[in-house]
Amino acid sequence: METNLASSSIFSQKSSRLPDDTVFYAIFPDFCLPDSKSPNPNITFFLQSLHIQILTTISPYTTHYIWQHEPFTLSLSSPSSAIPHLQGKLRFGDNLEDEWFVVFLLFKISLAFPSLSIRVWDTDGEFILIEAAFHLPRWINPENSVNRVFIRRGELHIVPKSRLSNPSLLDSLQFLVNCEEESKASESVQLALRNRLSEYPERARRNMHQVRVRVPLSVAQVLKHEPCLISLAVEGFYDRDIDSMKHAAKMEKFLSKGTAEELVLVSVTMSRAMYAQLVQQTFQAPKCYPMPNRSDSNVYIETELGMKIACGFEMMYQQRLQQGLEGKGVTWDTFKESLERSGYFEGLLPGSKEYRRLMENAEEYYRKSSLSSRASEIMSAPVRRVDEILTLPHSTDDFKGQQIPPSDDDSWLYSGEDELNSALQERQKEMELYDLKHKKKEKSELEQDAGPSSGSNLDDFDLGNISKTMQAFVHEMSTYEGAEVPESRNLKAVELDVDRFIKDMESVMRRSVHEDAPADTETEEGSSSDMDFDESEDDSNIAEPSGDKNEGEDIFMRSYSDILNEELKSSTLKKSFVRANEQPNNRNERPVQAIILAVKNLVNPYHIEEIGQGTSNATEDMDDDFTPVDVDVNLVKSFLDSFTSQQGLPGPASNLLGLMGVHLPQDAANNK
Repeated sequence: METNLASSSIFSQKSSRLPDDTVFYAIFPDFCLPDSKSPNPNITFFLQSLHIQILTTISPYTTHYIWQHEPFTLSLSSPSSAIPHLQGKLRFGDNLEDEWFVVFLLFKISLAFPSLSIRVWDTDGEFILIEAAFHLPRWINPENSVNRVFIRRGELHIVPKSRLSNPSLLDSLQFLVNCEEESKASESVQLALRNRLSEYPERARRNMHQVRVRVPLSVAQVLKHEPCLISLAVEGFYDRDIDSMKHAAKMEKFLSKGTAEELVLVSVTMSRAMYAQLVQQTFQAPKCYPMPNRSDSNVYIETELGMKIACGFEMMYQQRLQQGLEGKGVTWDTFKESLERSGYFEGLLPGSKEYRRLMENAEEYYRKSSLSSRASEIMSAPVRRVDEILTLPHSTDDFKGQQIPPSDDDSWLYSGEDELNSALQERQKEMELYDLKHKKKEKSELEQDAGPSSGSNLDDFDLGNISKTMQAFVHEMSTYEGAEVPESRNLKAVELDVDRFIKDMESVMRRSVHEDAPADTETEEGSSSDMDFDESEDDSNIAEPSGDKNEGEDIFMRSYSDILNEELKSSTLKKSFVRANEQPNNRNERPVQAIILAVKNLVNPYHIEEIGQGTSNATEDMDDDFTPVDVDVNLVKSFLDSFTSQQGLPGPASNLLGLMGVHLPQDAANNK
């Protein structure tokens, strides 16, 4: 593990764009919080001690694991960090198993150390929530999940929005300590995560693939001493470019004898992702590389795979050597320098009693942590390590006469479709259960909202509730902006100044009334003309005394009704209405009466008279057998026709009725 105390902070998700293939994690001990009940004067020392204990705890799981790009590491946060903590990051590349193996390790750490709060995230944010997406509280989303999701005592915790609307990191950590039970995620969320992690660490071992390869002696010697360097070799091969391939064409470092180089048979362990990256790519062997004939297919396959590994080593080595990519590693001198830069010695004089005590603690920490940080040091400084290994005496005899196990079965590489389909089926089952659960919930809510109107049988359904609910809906919720359904239906009735509305409409229509009064025969012609009037005329009309109020309103309504009747007389609109008592229609019926009645029932029940009582000049000419339009029947009929046309699917009728709390039952007899 890395022990650089002054490593840069990686905790902020907003400081810069995160790498797409990297997972980040941070471990916050309770004793590091500012208001901790037992404040610690030497937090750095205790963090170092915790670091060693964590490495010891997870070492059984990580010792033989081959990481895709870099091993699991931990380091102390920078001195500028507001909350001292341990942190780390791991690049997993194309191997997502590395990311979830890290999550498994973090859960194990939280179980072993109950006083820790752990965060883990990547470019998707709190990615572990994705596994429990169908069980999360509905309020949580990627925008408000920052500083809310933690791992503690082997369980997932989500700081509730009801307690902290916009928490800072410190707020959330203190909440976890003081109100741990309130932040614990639901059992369904915990179960989803346990199912995802239940196969570890066995799944991590299955992710390893052992294969027989024939490689040059120098490559075999390096892999014998440092098996973890296979990661860098595969990376060098898979990410090759034109410049790096020039080094592979010469093979100066790992194939010094050219075609005369003798190949040795060895067994190499790598991740399945690495094996796929090697096997699935076509690569022409360099001319200097000793490739066998294709007559023996097994030998040729082993040699071809070994050739790709050898070329990967060559490209990685030469590129790092040329571009100065070699790291310093974690030597005692660099570690001591980092302590001094971080203020670890607190300005103490070298040789003083307190200075010696701190130095002894640092030396002990370095000795213990260096054992676990060895793999990280090798990965950061491979050139130096390769040179050290190749200076050791070695020969082909060292690799002869060994029992090389057969290669693992790689049928998984070609049966990925079955595994993918299995995973998709599991997700599909989750989606179906989620949909079923919410449909039942919505149905229950609809039945509660609808009350007695939502009978299970159409015969038991009171159709009169539709018209009553519609009128109540318009009366209470309609405004000049339209009808809206509020979140709470217990609202006050909308107040509409009908007198003011009629007066304003009357002032607009008065010009037409005065022009039509001298000659009734010109009514139709006058009504079709545009109502052009200038502002001065309008102002004068408004300023004039209106005389008797009721008489002015009668003039306005008669004029308004006549104009509408003349417009609708020649249309087929009147045929679409249902008349009261099912009487035959008369050709002199005025369809506008239905509109007037609708306005009366829904908006102005006090200023518009009943149909058939002479509300306009046109009404006086109606036949004695005129039958008024039954607005309620027409309303119900329109809703039923619309609902029937939906054929059981969502539509405007069911949606509108549902918003008003009416659930119209299906007609099973007619399959509606």
